[in-house]
Amino acid sequence: MTSPAADRARYDRATAHLEAPLAIVDLAAFDANAADLVRRAGGKPIRVASKSVRCRALLDRVLAMDGFAGVMSFTLPESIWLARGGVTDVLLAYPSTDRAGFAELTGDPELAARITVLVDDPAQLQLIDAARTGSERVRVCLELDTSLRLLGGRLRVGARRSPLHSPEQVAALAELVHRRPGFTLVGLMAYEGHIAGVGDQVAGRPVRSRLVRLMQARAGAELADRRAAVVRAVRRVAELEFVNGGGTGSVQRTAAEAAVTEIAAGSGLYVPRLFDNYRSFRGRPAALFAQPVVRRPGVGVVTVLGGGYPASGAAGRDRLPEPYLPAGLRYDPQEGAGEVQTPLLGPAADDLLIGDRVWFRHAKAGELCERFAELHLVEGDRVVATVPTYRGEGRTFL
Repeated sequence: MTSPAADRARYDRATAHLEAPLAIVDLAAFDANAADLVRRAGGKPIRVASKSVRCRALLDRVLAMDGFAGVMSFTLPESIWLARGGVTDVLLAYPSTDRAGFAELTGDPELAARITVLVDDPAQLQLIDAARTGSERVRVCLELDTSLRLLGGRLRVGARRSPLHSPEQVAALAELVHRRPGFTLVGLMAYEGHIAGVGDQVAGRPVRSRLVRLMQARAGAELADRRAAVVRAVRRVAELEFVNGGGTGSVQRTAAEAAVTEIAAGSGLYVPRLFDNYRSFRGRPAALFAQPVVRRPGVGVVTVLGGGYPASGAAGRDRLPEPYLPAGLRYDPQEGAGEVQTPLLGPAADDLLIGDRVWFRHAKAGELCERFAELHLVEGDRVVATVPTYRGEGRTFL
């Protein structure tokens, strides 16, 4: 692993012939991150979360590696697009109301064999049936709510996703799917975002970090017991092909559960800035974008073109991209990351000239690809390929 300063020099040399703004993926870092995910999964296959990659060339690259199997998609049109493009195992991880997509799915045996849809409410089954154009059986996965509920349910820790929390609730819907013509129950999914997506070692915040670790220990133990009970209850109704769980931040913890058969992960391939705050692993920043210096307003200040690319989630400073290279730059608190231009402050600004580049890390993973039509793949100090993102292929699924 090279130093950040050496990486900056490599990236500048590799992209000197290209105009900024631009985005890159460092293939050595990407591959090392993939290998680390596989190591942490301890022999259980990893299903790649496409929302965290949003580039078919890189999805193909990781699926060709040992230890990875299948894609976790985020919309039905994307699922169909990926399946028609050759992906043979697609789990749609969010409910859909896309009637045109369900009409296509139920009328095409190849799509029906490759795509599994998520259900957590009987109304979703009714919508699928109303959209049917063919007799193909729809593969179904149920989602378990992973949130930790305390004080009789008055306190909730975790994302608001599925309404199915108890083994009895999940088993009841499993029975309904099992009895309903045209559907086959094949999987169970549970995403523990309060464990997988919340860093437990935040620099400069030791008390908060300690509280997060205590919460995650309590939540992880409760979920492991409840998930095992849910799997037992559902398997009394139907055989399951897979039980999916986890996320980049909880790979090894979730993989240790006997009830889980596969792990979901995607952000750990690019390692955006939100994944710097974990004790259990250290990834290598693999996806970056560069903005050119267009102004030097004064001592200790430069202005770069654009850069206002906030990530989704609750608004806050942690959702902004990080000025990464050269080190020592920060946002002007009066302006932040701008729509058309972004001033940056710090001693490093005085060493930057008009036309130089500042390299940023996005706060989240795949959302970077909604800003750029292509990714330049870097090996050493060369761009070895340029590949389209979803956006570059004319696909904006959300």
